[in-house]
Amino acid sequence: MNSLNSQVSYKQLSAFFIPLGFSASLTSITHLIINGTLTRTEDAAFIIACYAVAFSLFQIVERPIIVFRQTSSALVNDKQSFKLLAVFFMYVIGIVLLFCSILAFSRVGDWMYVHLFNADENMVRTISQTFKIIILVLIFSGIRGIYQGIIINHLETKWITIGVVVRLITMFVISFLLIMADYVTSVGGAVIFLAGMIIECLISVWRGHFLIKEYPNTTKSSNLRKSDIFHFYTPLVFYFIFQTMMIPIVYVFLAKSDNIQMGIASFSLALSITNMTLSFFMYTHQIVLQFYQKNKKKVINFTLLISLTPSILLTVLCFSPLGSWFMKVVMGADPVLAATTIGVLKFFILKTLVFPIVDFLNGFLMLQRKTKRMVLSQVINLITVIISLAIFLYFFPGWNGINGAIAASLGEIAGLAVVWSIVYKMGNKNIKQKNRKGA
Repeated sequence: MNSLNSQVSYKQLSAFFIPLGFSASLTSITHLIINGTLTRTEDAAFIIACYAVAFSLFQIVERPIIVFRQTSSALVNDKQSFKLLAVFFMYVIGIVLLFCSILAFSRVGDWMYVHLFNADENMVRTISQTFKIIILVLIFSGIRGIYQGIIINHLETKWITIGVVVRLITMFVISFLLIMADYVTSVGGAVIFLAGMIIECLISVWRGHFLIKEYPNTTKSSNLRKSDIFHFYTPLVFYFIFQTMMIPIVYVFLAKSDNIQMGIASFSLALSITNMTLSFFMYTHQIVLQFYQKNKKKVINFTLLISLTPSILLTVLCFSPLGSWFMKVVMGADPVLAATTIGVLKFFILKTLVFPIVDFLNGFLMLQRKTKRMVLSQVINLITVIISLAIFLYFFPGWNGINGAIAASLGEIAGLAVVWSIVYKMGNKNIKQKNRKGA
C-alpha cells in the first residue's frame, strides 16, 4: 500500500481530472452551436421550439444510456468483463430504441408532443422528423460511454478532451455548410448533433480499442456477472431520472409566484450559470474510482481543494461589478432581469459548495458497488425540494426565482446528509470487520 501511495501525486490527480473537467465544460458548447445555427432563419422561433421539444424528449430517453460511462469505468477490468458489458448494452439499447421507435412512428409520439410538451399542432410533424434523427445519437452516445470508461480506467483522459474538441469542430463545419446551403431547419439541428456525436464516438472507440488489447482475458479478482452489472447499472438510471425530474418540478411551482415570468426567467438564467460553473466538476466521482484505494488522503485533499472553485466563481459574480457586466454583455439580460438573476444566483452558492462533495461520496458508493444507496439520497433531495418550494411559495411568493434557488440548495444539503450518513456507516462497519479479523 505504501508503494501505491508514493505513486499518486497531486500532479497526477490534476493531469487526470483537468481534461475531464474541460471535456464536460466544452460539451455545453454543443447546444450553443446548434441554437446559434437555428437562429439564422426567418422562422427561428418555430424551428428552435420544435428542436427544443425533440431534444427534451431525447434527454429523458437518454438517461439509461449515459450511465454506461460510469458502469464501464467501475466494472470493466479485463476482456471478459468488457464483453459482458457490451452484451448488456445491446439489450438496453434494443429496448430504448424500440420505445423510441414507437414514439417516432406512431400516434403515441404525436400525443406526447402536444399534451406533455405543449407543442402546437403545426409543430408535430417537424418535431417527429427531428426526433427520428436525434434518436440515432443514442447508439453512438452509449458506445462512446463504454469506451470512454476504458480510457478513464487507463488515466488517458486527455483523449476524452480531444474527442470533444474534434466533435465541436465537426459541428461548426456542419453548421457552416447548412447555413451556406440554406438548410437551417429543426432537422438540421439534429444532424449537427448526430454528426458531432459520431465523430466523438469514433475517436473514443479508436483509442479505447487499443487500450482493451492491453487487458488480460480474465483476472483472478474478476468474478463479474450479468446480475452484477444489472444491480450496479439500474440504480444509476433511476438516480439520473430523479435528477432530471427536479427542474421541471421547480418550474411548475414557480408558476405560482407573484411574478411568473420574472421568477422562471431569473431562475432559469441563474441555473444555467450555476450549471456552467459546476460542469467542470461533474467527474469528481471518477477521482474516487481511479485513485481512492491508492491514496485516500491525497484524493480527499485534492477534492476538497477543487470543490471550492465553483463557489468562488459564483461569489465573484454575485458580489463584484463583474457580475453586472457578465449578465449584460455575455447573457444579454436587461438591467432588471440581470439584478434579479444575481439575487437568485447568491442562493445557488450553497449548492455549488455541496454538489462536488456529494459527487465525491457517490464515487465511493460506486467503488463499493452500492449504487442502490445513491438513489435514496436523490429521492430525499427531490422530496426536500418539493416541500421547501411549497412552504416558501406559500409564505413568500414575492421572492419569485429565489425560492427555486433556496429549494435546490436545501435539496442538495439533504442529499449530502443522507449519502454522508450512508458512507459513514459503511466505514464504521468495515472498521468493525477488520477489528474482528484482527482479534
